[in-house]
Amino acid sequence: MSGPLSRERERARVRARALREAPTDAESLLRYHLRDRRLANFKFRRQRPIGPYFADFACLEAKLVVELDGGQHVEAAGCDENRTRFIEAQGYRVLRFWNNEVLTQTDAVRERTLQALQEDNPHPSPLPQAGEGARQDTRNLKP
Repeated sequence: MSGPLSRERERARVRARALREAPTDAESLLRYHLRDRRLANFKFRRQRPIGPYFADFACLEAKLVVELDGGQHVEAAGCDENRTRFIEAQGYRVLRFWNNEVLTQTDAVRERTLQALQEDNPHPSPLPQAGEGARQDTRNLKP
């Protein structure tokens, strides 16, 4: 079935792939720190479509979007505000960093991102080992 929605999804998929294949230096550096659950075991996706926009980095489980802004964003401040409002309306929190911040203050960017992840989000823990989490018999416990 090839309707307008499936064509739109295909266009979004192709666009996201193109954006992932041509990252900025700042995106590449931040990706290194966010990939493979390196930041507190949270998973980030790059160039994730959210409505008509593509989030630079999105953590779906924490509902957090990290956006990187370059010099072109000074002129596009109004567009960025609309974009942020739309993404927030979808239930995400949005963090914005300048490319220069990522390149020169990487540790501070990581720390701020970690703080945002930990606000109102339980730490994603690994699955319990065999034997852990066994059901406890509570029938004989007094209230």
